[in-house]
Amino acid sequence: MKKTILLITMTSLFHIGLFAQTEIIAHRGAWKNTKLPQNSIASLDAAVEQNLWGSEFDVHLTKDDVLVVNHDHDFYGLEIEEHTLAELRTKKHPNGEVIPTAEEYLVHGLKQKGTKLIYELKASKISKERTLKSTELSLALVKKLKATKMVEFIAFDWDACLKFRELDKKIKIHYLNGDKTAAEVKAANLTGVDYHFKIYKKNPDWIKEFKALKLKTNVWTVNTQEDMDYFLQQEVDFITTDEPELLKTTIQK
Repeated sequence: MKKTILLITMTSLFHIGLFAQTEIIAHRGAWKNTKLPQNSIASLDAAVEQNLWGSEFDVHLTKDDVLVVNHDHDFYGLEIEEHTLAELRTKKHPNGEVIPTAEEYLVHGLKQKGTKLIYELKASKISKERTLKSTELSLALVKKLKATKMVEFIAFDWDACLKFRELDKKIKIHYLNGDKTAAEVKAANLTGVDYHFKIYKKNPDWIKEFKALKLKTNVWTVNTQEDMDYFLQQEVDFITTDEPELLKTTIQK
């Protein structure tokens, strides 16, 4: 009887171990099933409550050079780069929250130590110069808050990634756009990549190539059971999803 129980326990641990290295990142916080606004403080709290490895959020620069958290380039019809923080705060999320500054968001997120804060730097639509300014301000903010161990950066803009690395040799930075090979990412001394799931499926050897060079692999935005199963089998390091509840259940099966 004892041998049977031991065998069952070891088998269960083996199956869990197959996917143990794949961590869950909530895309824009845990918002979809909680019915909370994306990129809100409330959706961040929901991700933390679910004990997820990470929660992703998006950051833009306002007209008056304040870093704010929102996915789209506009906040309920107001173009972020064309308006001041005060002007943007004339609008509110459905739950009553105003647009959070990146500092407010980080300060709140740093009250806990279990969920990493995945900081996506959004490129400026106005100029490359403003994108790079956002990069400098973002890194300065994270260092001011002594949050380098809790924050990892992601960005679509290759130059922004290179700027992050130029400014700090140790900060974790992952490239999003999907057009760089493992060799190119390694040469740039980035931490890894965070590519759309279609990119990986179009290039089925890439995950192995990135891993061979000790680069981290993240995949977005994985929302279906089929895709979750596929990338768990591929043993990616992270899966970013709008369905963290479903992914957690899938991993625990």
